[in-house]
Amino acid sequence: MSKLFRYIFIVLFIAATAGYEVSAQIPTNSLVPTNGVKRNLQPGGNKGLGKKIEAARDKFLSQQLDLTDDEADKFWPLYHQYQEELKAVRILKRINSTSASGSAQIDKELYYDNQMLTIKKKYLDEFLKIIPSSKISILYKSERAFNDEVIKQLSERSIRAGN
Repeated sequence: MSKLFRYIFIVLFIAATAGYEVSAQIPTNSLVPTNGVKRNLQPGGNKGLGKKIEAARDKFLSQQLDLTDDEADKFWPLYHQYQEELKAVRILKRINSTSASGSAQIDKELYYDNQMLTIKKKYLDEFLKIIPSSKISILYKSERAFNDEVIKQLSERSIRAGN
């Protein structure tokens, strides 16, 4: 766990010294309400803090999974594709939460949750073709641990900044 703290700290430190440039990649050029937050919504605009966190996550997961060279060659492209599909649904879900209301919002929330579950099931089958189930279990636990630590670190930073 101390390795996780070190990676998160390094990522957050680099992001703090380099400045914040949080961006999201949306497959269409639709207009998105930003609620006063400036975001780079152009394809390929995924730079800054998001990329640094992704790199730290990949490095952390790589150490946790201890993949062979053959497994790594097959796993990482598939894993990145998996993350991109989940990310696209999360973005749509976030947009929905700002644009819809009432029963329409609830229906869309459930739809997006179902989409995420479908993606996870699809990729589970694909991951099982590459790595054993024990490593997939480690993958899911490590992802949760990493995400929890990122949230904790960002929350602590926000509190220190007085937000």
